[in-house]
Amino acid sequence: MGVTGLLLAAGAGRRYGRPKALVSQGGALWVETACGVLRAAGCDRVVVVLGASSARVRATASLGDAVVVDNADWSTGVGSSLRVGLAAAGDRDAVAVLPVDTPGVTADAVARLLVLASPAVLARACYAGVPGHPVLIGRDHWGPVSESARADVGARDYLVGHGVLMVPCEDVADGDDVDVPPAT
Repeated sequence: MGVTGLLLAAGAGRRYGRPKALVSQGGALWVETACGVLRAAGCDRVVVVLGASSARVRATASLGDAVVVDNADWSTGVGSSLRVGLAAAGDRDAVAVLPVDTPGVTADAVARLLVLASPAVLARACYAGVPGHPVLIGRDHWGPVSESARADVGARDYLVGHGVLMVPCEDVADGDDVDVPPAT
């Protein structure tokens, strides 16, 4: 069945000063780079969830064959984007969830989780013991995760309560969320 790469890119990036999907680094937008990471890792389908500045992202970004969906409730937090993305994931065994503001996550880190893909899997990357992304959620968990996803919590509480497998990735990636632009 395969794995859907689920890219969460709906936020306004208030602390950053603009939507992070539109941040450019190395000549590519973060949303483009993250789509490429998910594809290169082996995701057979990529779903991108947009919200703030959706029209601008669609007009500006080159997302190839990614399925692009809009989250009308994006301002309520990542939980609503996760629900929208899971609904669009299709008939895959699992989703690999990646937020757009983790530009240090590599295809190698995503691929490390993809080898664990099954309908029952719950796994997440960790960096020096600190939970991070991507998160691999098997199809068996999509309903309960959708029910528990709220505000800016996403799947965190569900993962903790259901014994998520932590997969060390610090040797192949940097899992830092980038919330503010670099100092100039």
